[in-house]
Amino acid sequence: MGIRQEVLFKIKAVELDKINSPEKVSSYFGENTFSMRTMQKRISKATFTAFKAWMSEGKIITIDHANEVADAMKEWALSKGATYYTHWFQPMTGLTAEKHDSFISIVAPGKVIEKFSGSKLIQGEPDASSFPSGGIRATFEARGYTAWDPTSPAFIIESALGKTLCIPTIFISYHGEALDKKLPLLRSDEALNKAAAGLLKLFGHKDVKKVFSTCGPEQEYFLIDKNYYNLRQDLIMSGRTLIGAPSPKGQQLEDQYFGAIKERVVNFMFEVAQEAYKLGIPVMTRHNEVAPHQYEFAPIFEDSNIACDHNQLLMELMKKVALKHGLVCLLHEKPFGGINGSGKHLNWSLSDDKGNNLLNPGETPEENLQFLIILVAVLRAVYIHADLLRASIALAGNEHRLGANEAPPAIVSVFLGEQLTAILDMLEKGAKSKVSKRDIIDLGIARLPKFNKDTTDRNRTSTFAFTGSKFEFRAVGSSQNIATPITIINSIIAESLDYVTNEIKTVKGTGKDFNSEVLKVVSKIAKETKDIRFEGNNYSEEWVKEANKRGLPNVAATYEALEALTKEKNIALFEKYKVFSKEELAARYHIWVHMYNLTLEIEANTLREMVNASVVPAGYKYEKLLARTLHELIELEKSAGLKIDPVALEDKKGHLSEVVSKIYYVRRNINVMDKLLSEVKGLSNEKRAEAYFKELKPLMEHIRKHVDELECVVPDDIWDLPKYREMLFIK
Repeated sequence: MGIRQEVLFKIKAVELDKINSPEKVSSYFGENTFSMRTMQKRISKATFTAFKAWMSEGKIITIDHANEVADAMKEWALSKGATYYTHWFQPMTGLTAEKHDSFISIVAPGKVIEKFSGSKLIQGEPDASSFPSGGIRATFEARGYTAWDPTSPAFIIESALGKTLCIPTIFISYHGEALDKKLPLLRSDEALNKAAAGLLKLFGHKDVKKVFSTCGPEQEYFLIDKNYYNLRQDLIMSGRTLIGAPSPKGQQLEDQYFGAIKERVVNFMFEVAQEAYKLGIPVMTRHNEVAPHQYEFAPIFEDSNIACDHNQLLMELMKKVALKHGLVCLLHEKPFGGINGSGKHLNWSLSDDKGNNLLNPGETPEENLQFLIILVAVLRAVYIHADLLRASIALAGNEHRLGANEAPPAIVSVFLGEQLTAILDMLEKGAKSKVSKRDIIDLGIARLPKFNKDTTDRNRTSTFAFTGSKFEFRAVGSSQNIATPITIINSIIAESLDYVTNEIKTVKGTGKDFNSEVLKVVSKIAKETKDIRFEGNNYSEEWVKEANKRGLPNVAATYEALEALTKEKNIALFEKYKVFSKEELAARYHIWVHMYNLTLEIEANTLREMVNASVVPAGYKYEKLLARTLHELIELEKSAGLKIDPVALEDKKGHLSEVVSKIYYVRRNINVMDKLLSEVKGLSNEKRAEAYFKELKPLMEHIRKHVDELECVVPDDIWDLPKYREMLFIK
């Protein structure tokens, strides 16, 4: 019996204590967060008023107020059992980072007290030397600063033996450059706020104090048994299978999607949700996804900054809880070649402080008009800045997913649905038409269009689809920190909102009818951006050809997509809105190209190890078995007169030859891969990334092809690596 078979018999669900009377979620939701309500109970009215003014108007609180908030936060954390605190931040690696400090302060020899000041709350000083900076600072310059983000509540993380207070922060260099993903997001929301508020004033909404983006990221993931995971070097090192033949039964029957959730999995989901609710993460939906052993969590919409923090926390929770259930949570965009990968559909919308969703068509013609101008502003943003949207989701894992029949291609397009498309087409032509039985559109200048709030069906193949009161950016990778895609969306839409505002301002003082002139702006932009709209199947070859005719870019390679961060027009946009400086953009470009290269190198080195240590030895054993059997048969034919059909004997010889050839091809291509890795060592990051995309990735796929063919013929008791049919159909 092989190692794989031994593991198979050991696999079983983790036994859990049964919950007879679970609490209502409302009774403990957010209990581990230092929410506004909790803060209000623990600080003075004056300090709370000052804190709210900081949140709404940007009036920074005094150090005395900060000290009071810090002391209240400390006392709350101590009452929860916390002994350490940390500034929790999101460096440019895409992960989260933390350095823990104790609350204790020495007051006399052998005596300590718990102490936490406003200065420690507001600013920290972690060692920044090992975080990627992209040249913003020299390696020997270790100093970096974390600064409290008061818009996202502090929270407590629980472990088996203790609790830690986590304070969401930004992370900056000694000279103030952003070394993280959160600060640019906050900057982009401020830019969006100013642009949207300026537009709303033209429509008479002078009382709106704040406009902000909201998000709801749908988190897809895979689960596999931990025992199988531990036997797969590729999953451990790279998060995806570098070799592995498809199972005879995969997702063909589509019997997994929305199917009954297995008890072992639903137990995991229950605990994830419970821990998420304690942290105030509003997990709303859970279900099976298309691929076997693939699932999804989806939250309720939140302020984008908080949604980003919550998604990072949710991913950490999922990985942590999975281990307690004898499982491993895989967040790679394509952990299993040949079947669907995982995305993170980023639902994005726009709201004001009055509770209005600005992407909801209104009840009146005037509200419809406001909706239409915002709609075409989004269209314009995507049309002009498609390269930046593509760059925002450019990473090694997503290269395997984009265009792979379950995700949009690398072509960015917008789906609006039948009704909105008809409205924009009619506005463009100035014609009148009936859109539906319920909605008669009269586009005479005297009247404005009125239509349903739910104006569209969903298009699961579209990159950027309007799905009724929101846009869904479906190309985001499942492992990604959503801060960068949100930052890009906020920034380009801020620029576009400013554009339409200026277009309207040029006609507002002319004495002409305001509504009629705004409709003309809508019509103009609808016409100019028509090429970005596509209502069909984005997965089809026909769309690739059509997109090429329209001049829409189709950038498959990560290194090419990231070049958008270096273009002068894009640098000018981000500097204008103070989201990124030129230096900060250059840093991100260099960091993310370098990370792409490192990812491919780790995968290639892991593949070599697996081939040399597992695949080839198993192949040799089978080759030896075949050779010995063939030799014995030939000897028996000679010595004992055994009658063997010549065709049968030739078949055995042919099979042995095939196995020998496959082993040779695997070894030959591994040697070619090693030579390539050696040759590119002296190249720049950009040239190395190009070589990896054009040469290394196809070479690795070629190696995989021959390895997978071997897997299908080598006996199970010889092949030690867990197979798809085992990993993807959990017990």
